[in-house]
Amino acid sequence: MPGSTTIRPGHGVDAIEHLDALRMTSLMKELHRLLTVSGPDRITDAQVAAMCGDEARGRAEFTDWIERMVRDLENATA
Repeated sequence: MPGSTTIRPGHGVDAIEHLDALRMTSLMKELHRLLTVSGPDRITDAQVAAMCGDEARGRAEFTDWIERMVRDLENATA
């Protein structure tokens, strides 16, 4: 549908409005910044573990995943 972005997980199709996809992109960019910045605003490893349900193999894996998601969202909303 025009103005929407479709995200296809392995078992179905979900669609979000274009504006929501842009907002999600912005949010993911900020999360990436907070993962990579140094200083008091940096997300701690404990916070990373909590966000990932203790399933992430570490900050680097989560940061790479966020970066890929941003790229995918940017490509989908371009």
